[in-house]
Amino acid sequence: MQAIIDGFFKFRREAFPQRSGLYKQLAMSQHPGTLFISCSDSRLVPELVTQQEPGDLFVIRNAGNIVPSYGPEPGGVSASIEYAVAALGVTDIVICGHSDCGAMTAIATCKCLDRMPAVASWLRHADSAKVINEAREHRSLHDKIESMVRENVVAQIANLKTHPSVRLALETGRLSLHGWVYDIASGSIDVLGDTGSQFIPLADRYHACPTSSPTHAFV
Repeated sequence: MQAIIDGFFKFRREAFPQRSGLYKQLAMSQHPGTLFISCSDSRLVPELVTQQEPGDLFVIRNAGNIVPSYGPEPGGVSASIEYAVAALGVTDIVICGHSDCGAMTAIATCKCLDRMPAVASWLRHADSAKVINEAREHRSLHDKIESMVRENVVAQIANLKTHPSVRLALETGRLSLHGWVYDIASGSIDVLGDTGSQFIPLADRYHACPTSSPTHAFV
């Protein structure tokens, strides 16, 4: 805990003064362009990976970067999605999985979760991905887990489309959906291609633009 407290004092001493003007603007309103849905895993920090400033991303993080299908009793994830799309007007939604995901490993290896019933119930929202992944042949357990990570991103995008606010924004051309998988060891990202089933390196789909880097990158 002391490290966190020390970190706050460092933020106040070094980072905050550099962005004081930005924080004054953000104190009155926010206008994020992207909703970023990722895993709660401590090794994936959306703002760090994308080098975005405070106010640029509206972030949802949970075990397995899961989006429950819209239902009669929407929870916190559904409410956050609706607010981001209907109130904030985000133009893009990214669902980002990652390598070595504990949630996807538990599903792919059929790990017993009797001692974590809440986790087990939550991961049922990835059942469609599990069924497809189980039906495929894999060269190794590692490949099976990595495939599960990707199938889950595809499944959660499908779940996302069941949300009324998302459907409306897609229908009117105000919103784009993106599926990403971040590799922790290499720092690379694969993105879901136009076919909706194959992932390709982000660098192959988008070209880096050095001049678009923010003035004060998140570090």
